[in-house]
Amino acid sequence: MNLTLRIQRLIALCSVLLFAGKMWAWYLTHSVAIFTDALESTVNVITGFIGWYSLSLASRPSDENHPYGHGKAEYVSAALEGALVLIAGIMIIYEAVDAFLFPHPLSRLDSGMILTAITGVINFLLGVYALRVARQHRSMTVEAAATHLKSDAYSTFAMVAGLLIVRLSGWAWLDQVIAMVFGVIIIVTGYKVLRKSLGGIMDEADEALLDEVIAVLNEHRRPAWIDLHNLRSIQYGSVLHIDAHLTLPWYYSVQQAGEEIHHMEEVVRAHFGGKVECFVHIDACKPFSCAICTMPDCAVRQHSLVHRIEWNRAVAMENRQHRLNE
Repeated sequence: MNLTLRIQRLIALCSVLLFAGKMWAWYLTHSVAIFTDALESTVNVITGFIGWYSLSLASRPSDENHPYGHGKAEYVSAALEGALVLIAGIMIIYEAVDAFLFPHPLSRLDSGMILTAITGVINFLLGVYALRVARQHRSMTVEAAATHLKSDAYSTFAMVAGLLIVRLSGWAWLDQVIAMVFGVIIIVTGYKVLRKSLGGIMDEADEALLDEVIAVLNEHRRPAWIDLHNLRSIQYGSVLHIDAHLTLPWYYSVQQAGEEIHHMEEVVRAHFGGKVECFVHIDACKPFSCAICTMPDCAVRQHSLVHRIEWNRAVAMENRQHRLNE
């Protein structure tokens, strides 16, 4: 079992215990704010187990029916989590409004706040660790779960602070105000998770990922790599797929060209890890390529070097071989 799958299993199991703790705190206090926190934790429970299943599915190798693997299952899981977080936020606001209209007394706030604060600390520590693992392994499911855990922890801390004010001031109506504020925060968080996951399902370009790929290639650029174009990258689960066209000297043998492509793949794998698939198409240089070619002592050069074209996202994504003055 890989690390991301173990982390997601831990998140799922912890979410059940934390939900039970928050529901006990709500039972003690009858606080709407604590109830909203517990309601959000139901999302943690549901999505924790869905994420666990989706990671199990995403970790399966590619097969005849899924040549790119099963990694998109992570995006589906994250989209579901975002949608459930949105629904939880709406329900929280509804409960807060209902409590305004039909108020009820609070009780045993001290015990409820301590119990809720403990669940917040556990959520925060687990979220920090899970987010670090998610970014190292580029797991959308774990990142969504970790982000939600941290936002849940922040809202718990702020809610406890608000309840402390209620406890000291006696302003019971502040309980409903706190619930409404965090209902809005939860809705915004859910929208962000949903938006990012839907972008992954639609194969939306990840600009940060493209910039990182280009930076790595620029850092290790070789003289024979005359031009890079039609670059595309996409993350399916833990596997990074990169497509590109690379212009090489026209007189290179198949063996020489293969060595250049192999070196490019090794450079990318060394930076991103072993789970990288590169599909590189070779283009032969043309006479107009001489002006941007840095190959030393080229015996067939027809024009002198003017300057090398620096690769960036706009240049590398164009579907054409580059030349000067265009």
